[in-house]
Amino acid sequence: MRLILMGPPGAGKGTQARYVADKFGIPAISTGDIFRANVSQGTELGVEAKRYMDAGEYVPDEVTNLMVRNRIDEDDAKPGFLLDGYPRTLAQVTELDGMIEFTGHSLDAVVVLTVNPDELVARLLQRALTEGRADDTEDVIRRRQEVYAEQTEPLIEVYRERGLLIEVDGLGEVDEVTERIFDALASVHQS
Repeated sequence: MRLILMGPPGAGKGTQARYVADKFGIPAISTGDIFRANVSQGTELGVEAKRYMDAGEYVPDEVTNLMVRNRIDEDDAKPGFLLDGYPRTLAQVTELDGMIEFTGHSLDAVVVLTVNPDELVARLLQRALTEGRADDTEDVIRRRQEVYAEQTEPLIEVYRERGLLIEVDGLGEVDEVTERIFDALASVHQS
């Protein structure tokens, strides 16, 4: 199964990605986790990524594309993968199409978690407190929502036109949302 999990920051993608990946026996690949790991290790990529992350902006495509290409080429991703946080731009959609086509497969589904914007801000401010995430200030959260609306929401229409889009209500208890996703994916044919 080759999946993308989309939704605005705070929609619960990271939490749901773990459950979906476990169910299908595929790795959950989160660009946010990869960025944060590089930042904490002080790598060259991490230093560059941190500048953008601290401002609530997206890390440039060329950095992100290379990172994702390297990750989906790893052995554990051969049977499939779940991407969380990628693609975020139309250019990245084209890049991902090429990566998957190269493997002889195709994308199976794109799950979009939908959540009320004010609920998202409250969730992210709470996460900042509990996880000590310095990048989650209210100004940065609101800027991330604006960037998502400008750059990522257009991807939803691309995947809708391709017949790959599955919209799932992201509000409610974690297990309720997980069950909605599983139900929605039950009829998806794997490439």
